[in-house]
Amino acid sequence: MPHCVILYTPNLDAKTDVSVLCRKLADQMLTIQDEAGKQVFPTGGTRVLAYPAAHYAVADGKGDYGFMYLNIRMASGRSADVKKMAGDRLLDVVKEHFKPIFEQELVGITLQIDESPGQVYDGKHSTLHPLFNQ
Repeated sequence: MPHCVILYTPNLDAKTDVSVLCRKLADQMLTIQDEAGKQVFPTGGTRVLAYPAAHYAVADGKGDYGFMYLNIRMASGRSADVKKMAGDRLLDVVKEHFKPIFEQELVGITLQIDESPGQVYDGKHSTLHPLFNQ
């Protein structure tokens, strides 16, 4: 279930390696634990996917502004403190990754975490989970 989907302006590809950011985010997700020490984002279900926007408009259009939107989905049941801690840690990864770019470019970053309570349908099939649930 834990998915991080990234949408970004393609002008960022010339400024940073988005694949490296994806790996950094996935690695950080795997280290996050709840108050009981349980992994918040199960290894076999953790996915970070990034998509450059085919079409975009940012701000007033007078500059080559960059933008990245990160949406993290997690199953319900985590405390507000755990959700905030997870968001803060993941945003720190993004800020650290973009630090050299922020010094030279105008880039906006938004990271949101959504829960999925009361899903109408949540069908899953994975041969990954057994690998990590040993």
